[in-house]
Amino acid sequence: MKGMMKYYGQKVIWYVATLIVAVFLNFLLPRLMPGNPVDMLVNQALTGSTDPGVREQVVQQYTEQFGLDKSLPEQFLTYVGNLLQGDLGMSISQYPRTVNEIIGSAIIWTLALQIPAIIVGWILGNGLGALAAYLRGGVDKVVLPVFMFISNFPAFGLGMVFLWLFASQLHWFPVGGGYAADMVPNFSWDFVLSVLDHYRLPFITMVLIAIGGQAIGMRSMSIYELNADYVKYSRFLGIRDLTIVRYVFRNAMLPQVTGLALSLGTMVGGNLVAEMVFSYPGIGTTLFDAISGRDYPLLSGCTLIITIMVLIANLVVEILYGVIDPRVKATQQDS
Repeated sequence: MKGMMKYYGQKVIWYVATLIVAVFLNFLLPRLMPGNPVDMLVNQALTGSTDPGVREQVVQQYTEQFGLDKSLPEQFLTYVGNLLQGDLGMSISQYPRTVNEIIGSAIIWTLALQIPAIIVGWILGNGLGALAAYLRGGVDKVVLPVFMFISNFPAFGLGMVFLWLFASQLHWFPVGGGYAADMVPNFSWDFVLSVLDHYRLPFITMVLIAIGGQAIGMRSMSIYELNADYVKYSRFLGIRDLTIVRYVFRNAMLPQVTGLALSLGTMVGGNLVAEMVFSYPGIGTTLFDAISGRDYPLLSGCTLIITIMVLIANLVVEILYGVIDPRVKATQQDS
């Protein structure tokens, strides 16, 4: 027990240190982007005005309001102070909305789309990989290669192909967005049906992308376990094949648990880029808008949320490994 507590303590310290470095980089890197982030905001405020004096005054006002007139060390201290209070600041490109409000609404769309897609893809992929390893034949030589081919497409690339084929050409799905353009979010049945209608194509795309990678990993681990000495010895003892296979697949699942947790934590990869392709109102589209508008607070907020998700996913993996892998327990008890 003491060894396991030490194991978990070391992991938590490591992840806290990583988070501190990530907070610094999330603050610094967006501010290295060229251009003045308040220019777009000033242009919107001064539409139709050509007085340079007024423009200079408005630029100064917004610069002071967002703290951009201070040095980087002063801005960082202010950023950390606000962060400790749960305040991610005010968005520049979507002023006067707060970053908390924007990310809070966007992350609900991302989680509602990606968590089910990743879990369904993980379940189907592992099932396919296990069948390919155990049955071989057509599953291993035909079905698995097809899904592997699909999974080698980047999510945004497959999304563009599906959007062109199934939405633009065949008109089976809406072209993009999270709901109909003429609707306002509400709790009506019509709105729910519209959301589900727009949900289908991004969901199918992300599930198909996930299946191949999970399947090949499960197949490789299952074949390795099926050829292990304990399997041969168990069959020699006359133990039922179904019982042996259950243990084989349980052992093969350990690395796949890591893959699931990391997939949940790293939704920021191609899947978030795919959100942009489908104009889906999640974190991916919000991140793209923040980059386009040089919105430092919103960009820092998005990357910070993404970083925290990745760190939490990795920490969950470490905890799960300590719980379900007897080798970790044995190593810590001996230390």
